[in-house]
Amino acid sequence: MSESIFLIGPMGAGKTTIGRQLAKILDMHFIDCDHAIEEHTGVKIPVIFEIEGESGFRKRESAMLDELTAKPNIVLATGGGVILSEANRRLLRSRGHVVYLQTSVNTQLERTRNSRNRPLLDTDDRRARLEEIMRLREPLYRQEADLIIDTEGRSPTRAAQKIVEKINTK
Repeated sequence: MSESIFLIGPMGAGKTTIGRQLAKILDMHFIDCDHAIEEHTGVKIPVIFEIEGESGFRKRESAMLDELTAKPNIVLATGGGVILSEANRRLLRSRGHVVYLQTSVNTQLERTRNSRNRPLLDTDDRRARLEEIMRLREPLYRQEADLIIDTEGRSPTRAAQKIVEKINTK
């Protein structure tokens, strides 16, 4: 496997956890885009949202995506909203395999219930917010994916193995 793999999907789909497993299996370097943004700026994402708003964060995310997707032989966990930008979708399409990690809103709620590092979920009705986000993003995830993996009921290792199986048969 020489082409990079870019994991897309909603928050709580397992992009970081599965991405680490996938990189380990394939002997590739793992990078989390959100963590790279935090390292680069020296602050957590909620602080960026607070100071620059979502649009400021998205500009930083796009710049980081351009830098990271240019690296060879990586597994990249993207942020859930990375696909909102056409320029970002073009980068993903042209520079590697795009894998959509699909999961239900119920699973997202469960996996993000204790997270304080998700500014878009800073609301009284997390379920409604996640449903709204999925309505907007689900068609884009599907459109951009070379491969769709349902993460429901799968361990991160099993999900990573499924990705390897599917990519190797393409």
